[in-house]
Amino acid sequence: MASSAEGDQTTVVALVGVLQAGFQELSLNKLATALGASEQALRLIISIFLGYPFALFYRHYLFYKESYLIHLFHTFTGLSIAYFNFGNQLYHSLLCIMLQFLILRLMGRTITAVLTTFCFQMAYLLAGYYYTATDNYDIKWTMPHCVLTLKLIGLAVDYFDGGKDQNSLSSEQQKYAIRGVPSLLEVAGFSYFYGAFLVGPQFSMNHYMKLVQGQLTDIPGKIPNSTIPALKRLSLGLVYLVVYTLLSPHITEDYLLTEDYDNHPFWFRCMYMLIWGKFVLYKYVTCWLVTEGVCILTGLGFNGFEEKGKAKWDACANMKVWLFETNPRFTGTIASFNINTNAWVSRYFFKRLKFLGNKELSQGLSLLFLALWHGLHSGYLVCFQMEFLIVIVERQAARLIQESPTLSNLAAITVLQPFYYLVQQTIHWLFMGYSMTAFCLFTWDKWLKVYKSIYFLGHIFFLSLLFILPYAHKAMVPRKEKLKKME
Repeated sequence: MASSAEGDQTTVVALVGVLQAGFQELSLNKLATALGASEQALRLIISIFLGYPFALFYRHYLFYKESYLIHLFHTFTGLSIAYFNFGNQLYHSLLCIMLQFLILRLMGRTITAVLTTFCFQMAYLLAGYYYTATDNYDIKWTMPHCVLTLKLIGLAVDYFDGGKDQNSLSSEQQKYAIRGVPSLLEVAGFSYFYGAFLVGPQFSMNHYMKLVQGQLTDIPGKIPNSTIPALKRLSLGLVYLVVYTLLSPHITEDYLLTEDYDNHPFWFRCMYMLIWGKFVLYKYVTCWLVTEGVCILTGLGFNGFEEKGKAKWDACANMKVWLFETNPRFTGTIASFNINTNAWVSRYFFKRLKFLGNKELSQGLSLLFLALWHGLHSGYLVCFQMEFLIVIVERQAARLIQESPTLSNLAAITVLQPFYYLVQQTIHWLFMGYSMTAFCLFTWDKWLKVYKSIYFLGHIFFLSLLFILPYAHKAMVPRKEKLKKME
């Protein structure tokens, strides 16, 4: 009997060992290695796609249920995603949400509450960047926290606007102003909503509350008819994911730092930067398209109806894919990429600097804010400094072409349109890659090395145009055109 028991025990131990080995083989770390990705990146992708079963559950079981159940569901699922990705470090988001709720309740609808919120939330985020910074891009708790930071600052501003006389607000401010007093559960549900917690998009508390109240549907009294629009964005996101997965081992920013890159001809270095600059954005495009699909599926993406009565599902759109792929201008890329974050900066930062009386200064400060919001590395500052410079030069060039009879007639020649488009796209993506080099390489020693290898082409090209174009405008635009414009 004893030997039989020992044999059974040995069998159980062996079976446990086999199961442990099997689970180890199926571990996320090994799966990530097999896919050529990091474990954190795989967890992020899994979490983004988890939004779809969560959204389906919400649609079929919670859409018209009591508000507190919906807030609890959003809070629990968001916290679960946070724990799956960052473990106990989810306390950072919990702490900031709790303190933000206390700021709203204790300080009320005051400018002091807004300034306290801005200073505290940004200081906490920047401290997180400082203490977790490395020379490489790491997926850590600061990634969703930067999304949360904007949400909570926007919440404080909207709450402040809700206490003002409605007539003193712009139509946009009236739309977002919070008239009621948010509860802790409402703030938590808004902050942890699973479709936007990790990578965005940004949306207002008022829009979130419309979702909870069952208003975001194209069929009143029923769940939204949004499955097809959601699947379209998901499918498009999967296309970008496949392209990025297949090409990412072959087109990397690390190659920019190699001797092999330096040893290639100048034209090759520029073309590689051009291709890489376009391709590197695809990982962001993938995430935003997939999360947009989740938002559409829940109803959060509902944005009213077109004139012909067709429902619009672009309230949470972070990408205009066709514009992104075809527009040859830098301003077109800005208008098509990370749309909701850009709209947030415009609404809560740029337009609030109107008192400065200088549009360029307001724009420069807004880009400085965006650079710091992304992180403390010098590469972010260089990237957004280049964006500021490029946009100014592009506007000057467009104005010159429009107002100069010679250039406008030349630009109107139909047979030359394909050539113009090719030249514009080449310049566009070459210098987009030039700007993204600093953004992705982070530290000054890395991006400086790459910039040296192409002789600071981007800075020389656009700084030269910045000084040349005003003189070209004086020489090529007739005086009567200038007088007409002044009138």
